[in-house]
Amino acid sequence: MAQDLRPRHWPKATYDPKYDPIIDAGPGHNRDHAPTYWIGTAGTPPEDDGPVSHDMDVDVVIIGSGYTGLSTAIHLAKEHGIKATVLEANTVAWGCSTRNGGQAQISSGRLKRSQWIERWGVDTAKMMHAEVCEAFELFNDLIGSDDIDCDPQTGGHYYIAHRAKVMPKLEKESKLLNETFGYGSRILGREELHEEHVKDQEAHGAMWEPDGTCIHAGKLAFSYIRLARKLGAKIHTASPVMGWVVKDGVHHLTTPGGTVRARAVALATAGYTPPGLNHRTKHRLMPILSNSIVTRPLTDEELAECGIKTHSPLTDTRTLRHYYRLLPDGRMQIGSRSAITGRDAENPKHLALLRTGLHRKFPALTGIDLDYSWWGWVDVSHDMMPRIFQPDRDRTVYYAMGYGGNGVMYSAQAGKRLAELVSGKGIPVDLPIFNSPLPSHGVLTPFRRLGQRFMYHWYHLNDEIL
Repeated sequence: MAQDLRPRHWPKATYDPKYDPIIDAGPGHNRDHAPTYWIGTAGTPPEDDGPVSHDMDVDVVIIGSGYTGLSTAIHLAKEHGIKATVLEANTVAWGCSTRNGGQAQISSGRLKRSQWIERWGVDTAKMMHAEVCEAFELFNDLIGSDDIDCDPQTGGHYYIAHRAKVMPKLEKESKLLNETFGYGSRILGREELHEEHVKDQEAHGAMWEPDGTCIHAGKLAFSYIRLARKLGAKIHTASPVMGWVVKDGVHHLTTPGGTVRARAVALATAGYTPPGLNHRTKHRLMPILSNSIVTRPLTDEELAECGIKTHSPLTDTRTLRHYYRLLPDGRMQIGSRSAITGRDAENPKHLALLRTGLHRKFPALTGIDLDYSWWGWVDVSHDMMPRIFQPDRDRTVYYAMGYGGNGVMYSAQAGKRLAELVSGKGIPVDLPIFNSPLPSHGVLTPFRRLGQRFMYHWYHLNDEIL
C-alpha cells in the first residue's frame, strides 16, 4: 500500500488586510485572524480537528466555520441527529464572526418594519416579525446556556437620532412597532437620553427597543466551536474548497489535503463567499467593508464626561450608520462603513473618518489612543434581506447569508433553519427569505462599485447636510 504523504498540518499564513472577495479567487489557505479586539481578548482558541488529511465520506458538509455554519452544525446534531463536517479555509471563525461589533438586535437584514410592509404587506411583515422574535429567544437561550461563555450585556437597543430631522421618522417607526406589531419600543428625548443613558452629543433623542444584547464576538464563536464538537461535529481548518463536482448525486469537494464526499452541502460563507465556489451564490451578495476601532480603557473622568450608563448596543440613524458600545473592560468600541475595495482598506483616511465620528459623539475622547483597529466584509444582499434557501430542489445544496450587518443574533436562527432544510424536513414557516433565492445582478456586481462610490457621497450629503 502506498504511503500517504499529505501533510497533517499546514504552515500558518499571515493575515491579508487587502483581501477582497470580489477580486480575489478565494479567502486564502490557513490565514491567521484579523487583529481584532475579540481575538486579542478571547483567550486560547479552542481545539479543532485540523486540516483534511485524506479522502473521506461524510453525510453533510458545511462550508464556513462562522456563526451560521456552527449554528447549523449544532442544530443538525441536537435536533436531527446529523453530525456535520465543517470545512474552513483558514482559522476557526475567521471571517465576519470575529470582525463584527458584537451587537445583537431584533433584526435580520437592513430593512425596517415599515419597509417590510411596503415590500410584502402587513400580514407577511407580521410573520417576519414573529420570526425575528423567535430568533432572539433562541439566541438568548443559547447564550444563557452553560455551554456558551460570551459576556452578554442586556438592556435593549438604542437607535439614536443623529439629527433633529430624524426624530419624526423614529417616532413614526416606534408607533408602528407598538400598534401594528405589539412591540414595546419607546421614544426618548435628548434630555432623558443624556441624563439616564448616554451623553452622545450628536443625539437629538432615540428609539429604545427592549431586545438588544452586546456579546464578546470572539468568545461566542469559540463557544459555538466547543459546543459543535461536543455534539459530534468535525471542524477542519486550513481546508479551502478548491474544486467541486457532483457525481451520481454525491458532492466531491477537493481540499489541499484530500477529497471530501458528501450527500449534502450547506454554504455559510457570508461576505467571504468566493465568486467561483458555486454558481448558485456567484454575484448574489455585494460585500461591503466595515471598519472598527477600540480605544484604551477610559478613565473615570472620561466615563463621566461621556455619561455612559449602559452597555447595550447603540446605533445611529445615518445610512452609513455608526454602531458603538461601552465594553466590559471600560473601552469604547465604534464601527462604520469603510473603503470600497480591499486594496484601499489600509488608507488612513478611513481610520480618520471613524475617529471623527467618535469625537463628534464624545468630545472628551478626542485624540484618545486606540488599542485595536480592524475591518471586515459585510454580506449585504442586493435587496437588503437575507435568504436561507435551497436554490435547486433537485440538488442538495443550501445556503444561508445576506444579513447585512445584523447576523450576530439572526445567524443562530438561520443555522437552525438551514439545518431544517438540510435534514429534509423543511422550514415550517413560509416567508420570502425562505422561499426565494438571493437576487443576482449577474456580471454587473463588480461594476456596482462605481455606483457604490456615488451612493456613499449621496448618503454623506443626505446624512450630514441636507
